[in-house]
Amino acid sequence: MAKTIRLAAALLIIAWPAAAIVAAQDKKDPQSTYEPRSKPGSGQKFLEKFVGDWDVVKTFYPRSGEPARATGECRQTLVHEGRFLKSEFTFQSGDVKTTGTGIIGFESETGTFTSVWTDSRSTRMSLRQSQDKFNGEEIVLYSRSLQQDGKEARRSRTVTRLEDEGRKIVHRQFTAGPDGKERLVMELLMTRKPEAARANESKDIPKIGK
Repeated sequence: MAKTIRLAAALLIIAWPAAAIVAAQDKKDPQSTYEPRSKPGSGQKFLEKFVGDWDVVKTFYPRSGEPARATGECRQTLVHEGRFLKSEFTFQSGDVKTTGTGIIGFESETGTFTSVWTDSRSTRMSLRQSQDKFNGEEIVLYSRSLQQDGKEARRSRTVTRLEDEGRKIVHRQFTAGPDGKERLVMELLMTRKPEAARANESKDIPKIGK
């Protein structure tokens, strides 16, 4: 009888820490009651391909006159356990340096992307969002307003594609004119840096967090 009691006590001591760990893991995140957690999806898998260092050529197309071009660099990284892509741009035109930062994420529940852009040229933040579900090949975003009336001063659309087996990114911005027809306003041609391309081939792509 005594041996049985001692054995049961020993098993209880061994099992208790494991049970405590399971209970802690199963305990709900209090914040999830009003802000449910969400896991990365197909959009994040696509954004992984943008990670790395890039040479950039930016071309602005005015309504009249010759296009204006500037060169720069961009570093793109996954942040918040692979949930968002952060893009950090630097452009140099003569003695003038401008910087810009973009954040883009994907919501698996809706199948859409949302992006925010800020730069050193303005105090205004640019917000964009998908209208349709991600087709697995390109990111199409439309300008959005946070004003109560929802009106946009300039309605625009951007299209971002990967080309040349992931070695190039083509990003184009279109604006609708008074007649409703779109015209190309800005284009980014991004080429993966050679050393970044070699490093990308020799190491695993950063894993998406859970």
